[in-house]
Amino acid sequence: MVLNERILNEIKECERLLIGIGEEWNGLKADGEDSLYEKLGKLIKDKDYFIVTTLINGELMKSSLDTKRMVAPCGNVTWRQCSKSCTKDIWEPGEIADDICPHCKEPLTGNTIKAENYIEEGYLPQWNAYTRWLAGTLNKKLLILELGVGFQTPTVIRWPFEKTASVNNKAFLYRIHGSFAQLTEGLREKAESIPVNSVDFIRSI
Repeated sequence: MVLNERILNEIKECERLLIGIGEEWNGLKADGEDSLYEKLGKLIKDKDYFIVTTLINGELMKSSLDTKRMVAPCGNVTWRQCSKSCTKDIWEPGEIADDICPHCKEPLTGNTIKAENYIEEGYLPQWNAYTRWLAGTLNKKLLILELGVGFQTPTVIRWPFEKTASVNNKAFLYRIHGSFAQLTEGLREKAESIPVNSVDFIRSI
């Protein structure tokens, strides 16, 4: 069985599906019939899935994928916070028309790790939902797809996904990346390295 068919078959057969989306997907748009996010949505639409992304462009949230099944721990540039972090308030796009903090009158900025003082409260509710979901995968057949995740923020997806694969006896990880698909020795029986750009790989399925 060729690799594409094998992964499609494993998506169908798994009980839980964990997906990490990293920097190889930066620049992709959510809209349009040929959107890779929409293709991914069709592949996983009937599955119990959760998506973790390090992207901050907010495109994933604009797609038809279920926002209750995703978390962006590095933030989302479309959400706004005070550039001086005078408040923990976070605003949705367009909520503050002049993009000026109503408390201290400083400019707003994207609620991301690139902010001078990143306000993490924005993603924490979804992070809690993710950890609850993940706790329920322990004795389930878990398929982990790591798509284009490098070493920019390895503590968000790369290293935790390795740990998840190692502690769950029924888990298997596919690490798909054009440059950084290597695996640690301890994962040889629990994971497979696919040294192909993850965008091209998903397009080819």
